[in-house]
Amino acid sequence: MKITMLHHVSIVTSDLERSAAFYSDVLGLPALPRPPFAIGGAWFALGPDEIHLVVNSDGTFPRKSAIDRNDTHFAIRVENFDEAVSDLMAKGFREDAAEDDPMRLIVSRNSAAGYPQAYLLDPDRHVIEINAAADKRKQ
Repeated sequence: MKITMLHHVSIVTSDLERSAAFYSDVLGLPALPRPPFAIGGAWFALGPDEIHLVVNSDGTFPRKSAIDRNDTHFAIRVENFDEAVSDLMAKGFREDAAEDDPMRLIVSRNSAAGYPQAYLLDPDRHVIEINAAADKRKQ
């Protein structure tokens, strides 16, 4: 088998309208046409890949209310990390929010990974990492 790319990540949601607004308005992902499946959902472009939201109240949802960077998550690479963090903060995300606050943002500008990382939760508490290429001038 020769794998050529990651095509999409499927994310269960309990509230399609709320989650679609998050992926569209907060993350700025453009909506894609979606076939008329028997269950509700929405598709979004993520560069050459896709995010598929699927309504499934019996699906697997995170059990933790806080961000766990070591649990299942997906990462989105951005061109400008500081701009992305500022944009999230302008939309209400805060580093000083309580651990169980859904608007909490964890920012690591000098992470052990070698590039800046930020973590946040979507409306169903799925963990999302935002990262950017390391600034070679700072190394």
